[in-house]
Amino acid sequence: MMMRVPEAFAAIMATVRDFGTEWVPFEAATGRVLRETIYADRPFPPFDRVTMDGISIHYDSYVRGQRVFGLEDVQAAGMPQMQLRNLADCMEVMTGAVLPDLTDTVIPYEHLDISEHEGFRRFTILKEVAKGQFIHRTGSDAQEGKPLLEPGIRLSAAEAGVLATVGKTKVLVSKLPRVVLIATGNELVPVENKPEAHQLRMSNVYSLAAALQGISAEIVHLPDDMQHLTAHINKLIPAADVLICTGAVSAGKYDHLPEVLKTAGMQEIFHKVQQRPGKPLLFGAFNNGPVVFGLPGNPVSGFMCYYRYIQPWLKACLQDVSSKPEFAVLEEDVTFDKPLEYYLPVKLKSSPEGVVLATPAAYHGSGDLASLLQADAFMALPADQDVFRKGSSFPVWKFR
Repeated sequence: MMMRVPEAFAAIMATVRDFGTEWVPFEAATGRVLRETIYADRPFPPFDRVTMDGISIHYDSYVRGQRVFGLEDVQAAGMPQMQLRNLADCMEVMTGAVLPDLTDTVIPYEHLDISEHEGFRRFTILKEVAKGQFIHRTGSDAQEGKPLLEPGIRLSAAEAGVLATVGKTKVLVSKLPRVVLIATGNELVPVENKPEAHQLRMSNVYSLAAALQGISAEIVHLPDDMQHLTAHINKLIPAADVLICTGAVSAGKYDHLPEVLKTAGMQEIFHKVQQRPGKPLLFGAFNNGPVVFGLPGNPVSGFMCYYRYIQPWLKACLQDVSSKPEFAVLEEDVTFDKPLEYYLPVKLKSSPEGVVLATPAAYHGSGDLASLLQADAFMALPADQDVFRKGSSFPVWKFR
């Protein structure tokens, strides 16, 4: 049955399931969804850390009027903490070093005059000094035991550094689903083949495979033949958590996929949505088996359906908390007089005021794959309007 977009989306999200968790080396965790809390294993930073190359002094000596300091020693980064023996002297310190004991203030080289007499260095302070300056204090970023990373975030380069800092060599992440991408159609040939005039190279499944962003997928090509489809679909069902099919879901003579899937045991949840492009979208599920997304064969239709439905579903299954609606302001008037939610390819840019603007991209229908090269997103224009005015704000579904 045909559904409105909100109902179709709700029906899909009602099937969200947890694929489980697994431990992976932290070096391989980038892009994965965290499933445990990461705590500081010691204070951040773990010692009073020098933040500028220069000297460290005992501030009371400066308060008493002393401006010239003799050098006792050098405290470099990576050295155990040293101690100032004479409070009238100073220690030369390097960025990242432990602040020497009995010193409490750092003066950078830029604020000093440096001289040498009979082999002894002297440092004359040229600028006003504030007590405690240029020191990154112990625990000022985080105390030991503080939660640093929470479950549900997608790990990036910043999180990799934190994992390394706390010595988290293995990390618990969401297990990735087993995905099978099925391309249907007698007109399709492998990418490496030269197509005849009546043929096309497979492309939709490769766009979808790239859009999965780190989830590997098995790619299968099946012809428009009932027996062939039935035999192969039955073999693929036990090996998949998600079946994503492209083509053979509309009302054509050779669009056998809905019947084949239902015969194999799929419960059809809906078939067709009140939207353009992507109206023939099919969604269903097998008991104790995979969910099925049957996408239209036109490339823009399938591409849009992935970002509008499949990607949010996958993020929810992986417990990724980062998925939130985004909005942009339309830069041109647009007219669409069908009672369907309309997905308009747009190019996004930011105005000097920080507003995200959406310019409609040149678009010649759902078969116009090249139009995606000129767009960053689809703008969702609601079905209860015909005219969409410049300056109005609508949701966008980014794919770049």
